[in-house]
Amino acid sequence: MAPGGGTFKEVLEFHPSSGDYEIATSKAENNATPTKTTVGLGSKHGVSNNGVHELLECPVCTNLMYPPIHQCPNGHTLCSNCKIRVHNCCPTCRYDLGNIRCLALEKVAESLELPCKYQSLGCHDIFPYYSKLKHEQNCRFRPYNCPYAGSECSVTGDIPALVAHLKDDHKVDMHDGCTFNHRYVKSNPHEVENATWMLTVFNCFGRQFCLHFEAFQLGMAPVYMAFLRFMGDDNEAKKFSYSLEVGGNGRKLIWQGIPRSIRDSHRKVRDSQDGLIIQRNLALYFSGGDRQELKLRVTGRIWKEE
Repeated sequence: MAPGGGTFKEVLEFHPSSGDYEIATSKAENNATPTKTTVGLGSKHGVSNNGVHELLECPVCTNLMYPPIHQCPNGHTLCSNCKIRVHNCCPTCRYDLGNIRCLALEKVAESLELPCKYQSLGCHDIFPYYSKLKHEQNCRFRPYNCPYAGSECSVTGDIPALVAHLKDDHKVDMHDGCTFNHRYVKSNPHEVENATWMLTVFNCFGRQFCLHFEAFQLGMAPVYMAFLRFMGDDNEAKKFSYSLEVGGNGRKLIWQGIPRSIRDSHRKVRDSQDGLIIQRNLALYFSGGDRQELKLRVTGRIWKEE
């Protein structure tokens, strides 16, 4: 949702090539070379539930610990983030933690090799302990975040699961085809500075694309913006292009670009202005009449680059 804005949902009257949208108010150091130990896949962290894994699990947040690993005078350990959260007091024995580093445990961690935690989703690579976290942040098998923009949704999953989630839980409109013709309507546009219209998903070339339409402040100017996101990774998104067109009274604006991956949040795309931007005054001029009602028709198409 745009900051400070309301959540809006359209009533869609869809025909094979057009749709009408009206909105209503409705996430121990030693000198020897360490022996590399491979730990097998297990539960949520992707490693087996053995003693070494338990030693490396922070007792507060239950995440795996990375340097600096802290310990109290009694040898209880926790991660650096949780040291701040517990106000420097050991959560196990209540002793003052001080600034003691557990170098022995850090050295043990350095000797480990672990599978990616997304192994069950298809990643079968093995990584040194201290490289594993960086890999997982960019692993191509990691789940996608829900692309719905009307609320903060914490659901993650693969593309088929997210498509079903959008349809069943968010009641998003799903359409087949690579062209679209939608009309976005709002009766009091001057009273709405930040708003998000209902997401629309298109099935095209066997893939899914999300069409977004939002109102927000760009500096001091109220604007509307339409843009497309691709349900997949960035390298796949670059295989496609799309165009958007809006106009009225003998004028038109045309935008052409590459859809952004849903790895980029809708807010990141919006803030980068990577889409069709229409100043509110111009949008109301396109709408005709007395400019008291937004009736903006956005058409577009998606194609695959050769």
